Amino acid sequence: MKEAFSVLCLVLLVSVSEAAVTKPPLDTFLSCLRSWPSPDNPITDDIITTDNTTFLSSYLSYTKNKRFPSPNYQTLMAIVTAKNVSHIQATVVCAKSNGIQIRIRSGGHDYEGLSYTSSVSFVILDMFNLRSITVDVPNKKAWVQAGATLGELYTKISNASNTLAFPAGVCSTVGAGGHISGGGYGNLMRKYGLTVDHVVDALLVDVNGKLLNRSTMGEDLFWAIRGGGGGSFGVILSWKINLVDVPKILTVFRVNKTLEQGGTDVLYKWQLVSSELPDGLFIRAMPQVANGTKGRERTIAVVFHAQFLGQANELMSIMNQSLPELGLKRQDCLEMSWLNTILFWEDLPVGTPTSILLDRPSKPEKFFKSKSDYVKKPIPKEGIEKILNAMLKFNNNIVYIEWNPYGGVMDKIPATATPFPHRKGNLYKVQYYTAWFDANATEDSLNMMKELYEVAEPYVSSNPREAFLNYRDIDIGSNPSGETNVDEAEVYGSKYFVGNLKRLMEVKAKYDPENFFKNEQSIPPARVKQ
Repeated sequence: MKEAFSVLCLVLLVSVSEAAVTKPPLDTFLSCLRSWPSPDNPITDDIITTDNTTFLSSYLSYTKNKRFPSPNYQTLMAIVTAKNVSHIQATVVCAKSNGIQIRIRSGGHDYEGLSYTSSVSFVILDMFNLRSITVDVPNKKAWVQAGATLGELYTKISNASNTLAFPAGVCSTVGAGGHISGGGYGNLMRKYGLTVDHVVDALLVDVNGKLLNRSTMGEDLFWAIRGGGGGSFGVILSWKINLVDVPKILTVFRVNKTLEQGGTDVLYKWQLVSSELPDGLFIRAMPQVANGTKGRERTIAVVFHAQFLGQANELMSIMNQSLPELGLKRQDCLEMSWLNTILFWEDLPVGTPTSILLDRPSKPEKFFKSKSDYVKKPIPKEGIEKILNAMLKFNNNIVYIEWNPYGGVMDKIPATATPFPHRKGNLYKVQYYTAWFDANATEDSLNMMKELYEVAEPYVSSNPREAFLNYRDIDIGSNPSGETNVDEAEVYGSKYFVGNLKRLMEVKAKYDPENFFKNEQSIPPARVKQ
């Protein structure tokens, strides 16, 4: 028959549904954990259940968004604060064998709380104790564990060398595990690309509890975790990264332009030049809602943050030639070390001790919501005005939009080199952000953010409207906690990963065919059918 000669073809599972089950017994799970054969690293003291007085504070300590202010006591069975790889292995094996979902939290910065919330029975695997960092200056490499923060990583690198750096984000409390696995970026992006472009090895605990490195996991899985999000494929224990060269002295500036000062015109011109500037110059444009000069009236100020891998005089020459409309003055420019630029980007006063980069907040401070976009053609001035007017409709919220320039090396790395697909063809990446402090303002704030997103739609990428995984946005598509519908996964997956989604699903099917590692926006397995 004709069918006898057909080859195996990959088809997407229409629905990978996990049947509803009764709540798994906690005692069986705990017994499994405690019996794990690792006498040198007992896990008992690192299991926190609802009976522990520290349960709530443990949940909150790495919960960054007040939209998720308390644990769901009906579904969160335990928090495991792993201190050793054996603790990770035990948690994976025991959760899987008992039908319990696992959520992996390194820094707690998942914008939608997917690393610490679920509507089905689950445990949080907290990685914050696993924060070891070793720096190899002669070979320009480092190992960083998933629970280390970027602030800790940057401090360790800076203590070892004043001319080495790592091209990652500017929020010092972000955990290395999730940030790197999602394709994290920062102000060295135009010169050096993304975090995932500098990962050369990794340690990962797979669905069977095995500890794998690059050679034992294979190149397809190693490819997938560098931008596909580690939470779909296993538990990232640590990354081996290449460090990059920076000068001893860098230059930064921050200049504001209100609408009355021609901020719209400067912002429009920024679109035309920011991706064409020298690779060592990164200028972020950030329209934000600010207080006006007339009483309580609100207006827009466009803030231009910049970092240059060089000294101020050279930067002035570039700016006078490429963006004279900004009106940059020499006194606007500050020269400092790479480590001190992190303080600058966090809006901390000059002279703030760098030791603040080692601080870890103990509870969430505000409610917030973010969305993302990619812009491939300059937005016309009338489009910019519509977007800025939509920002002014928010009530008393903090509201801003970050426009992060592309160009440079981002145009040279193929879209398929890693799962992160947003490379050549983009002028800049956008993050919409709003924060508020009153729980009663949540519904209005979320609705206003959706409206702002709709206003921007004609001016951004389309088919699909692309999005950045690390700016997690549940609105672009999601599945319930306990099931994975592939049709729905294709909706959000095509926005995060574009043409790389199919390969990610194939890798998922190979290494986690039963879909144990999952969340509301995880990568589903493809299925092979004859």
